[in-house]
Amino acid sequence: MQKTIAYQGVQGAYSEQACKNAYSSYRSIACDTFHEAMWLVEQGDAELAMIPLENSTAGRVEEIYRLVPKMALHVVAEHFEPVVHCLLALPEANLDDLEYVASHPQALAQCHNNIMALGLKAEAKLDTAGAAKELLVLNDKHRAAVASKLASEIYGLQILKENFEDKKGNTTRFFILSKEKNIPVFDPTKKYITSLVFRVKNIPSALYKVLGGFATNGINLLKIESYMGTHMLPGSQFHIDIDGHIDSSILKLALKELAFFADEVRILGIYESNR
Repeated sequence: MQKTIAYQGVQGAYSEQACKNAYSSYRSIACDTFHEAMWLVEQGDAELAMIPLENSTAGRVEEIYRLVPKMALHVVAEHFEPVVHCLLALPEANLDDLEYVASHPQALAQCHNNIMALGLKAEAKLDTAGAAKELLVLNDKHRAAVASKLASEIYGLQILKENFEDKKGNTTRFFILSKEKNIPVFDPTKKYITSLVFRVKNIPSALYKVLGGFATNGINLLKIESYMGTHMLPGSQFHIDIDGHIDSSILKLALKELAFFADEVRILGIYESNR
């Protein structure tokens, strides 16, 4: 039976492109929300979920950082997907016909200069692939969409311009989530990332002392994100990505120090670095 991987978005979304590039043998399942994609994995209706965490241009995906601390899933891998925007139109259209271009606001912003150069009026939509799909419904050769190459193949659209983004190198980092914990055996010759969340104790300099434990053990922190506390949980919560494997001796020492100044430490996953 073919394995499945869930993602948020319409068919042809960049998240589906990431699924196909990272797990080509899996069948991808489109979901309306990130929560639904995670829920399918939690219920056993999909083996994996491909969830975007941050983009090199647009920054972090705020909703994901609210969902991650609450989820019951495990991070088993990371994936970096280059974002290549394409200007799509109906098969009979050409550049001179175009008057409007639609896409997600972030995609429109990333293609702003090229859109202005063509004299097009931008229209914001909920997602990139949805804008491409809508072209078929509107059947108007004066309209275009900014979306993926995959969307052009799915909806039978032509690519008028590839690499339509103003700046090259735009990349999205994804977490691959699984119901099963899959910790790779520590190999000193490989690079690993350990992702965890914790809540600092409500004492002076708690975060400083937590970070000091990593510094004194020579451990590199790749990322740190904060969450505001509440009146019931006054201590701030943090998400960190650590350069290293939980079974390495220096990381074991750092985590012991972390335990003195933090509560509710939870390992999200240990996985090979895709950087």
